[in-house]
Amino acid sequence: MEFEEPTKLLLGLVTGIVFGFLLQKGQVAKFRVIVDQLLLRDWTVVKIMLTAIAVGTVGVHFLVEYDVASLHVKEALWGRILPGAVLFGIGMAVLGLCPGTCVAACGEGAKDAYAGALGMLVSGFFYVALFPHFQGLFKAWGNSGKLTFPGCLGLPALGFAVAASLAIGIILHFMPSDKSSRNYTKEK
Repeated sequence: MEFEEPTKLLLGLVTGIVFGFLLQKGQVAKFRVIVDQLLLRDWTVVKIMLTAIAVGTVGVHFLVEYDVASLHVKEALWGRILPGAVLFGIGMAVLGLCPGTCVAACGEGAKDAYAGALGMLVSGFFYVALFPHFQGLFKAWGNSGKLTFPGCLGLPALGFAVAASLAIGIILHFMPSDKSSRNYTKEK
């Protein structure tokens, strides 16, 4: 088994901790915030997700453009995408948290999130163990190739990233403001 360089692993750990801290400060690791987003009463989750997408898109494409990083786009195999989306939706409906917010909720001490994190680890283990047996099924449902938005639109990746981030900024500017009286620190 080959591991990445220690500096890359450390950078991943540090950025993960910062991202988890920001999720916690944004209070999106709380079940009630997720439910209020799904009920279209609180836009905090969408705002944080769009901000992360904008910053990450520009950052990654900037690093790729200047040969500091590289992208390894996976093929769009519908036999992986569709079951994965269904399982993600089931997990989100049952737990009320996505994988990132689940880990952040674990950091806050939410006991239900521990069960979700354990479920993710166990299912991940089974996925890796059974992966070779499902390769034929994954490929049988269709392969759309290595798709990216810039590639589909025929645009330079960094230019697309900047334009998409500007569009996201405009969308964020016009989104409804969050509840100013929101207080999710005491869950029931």
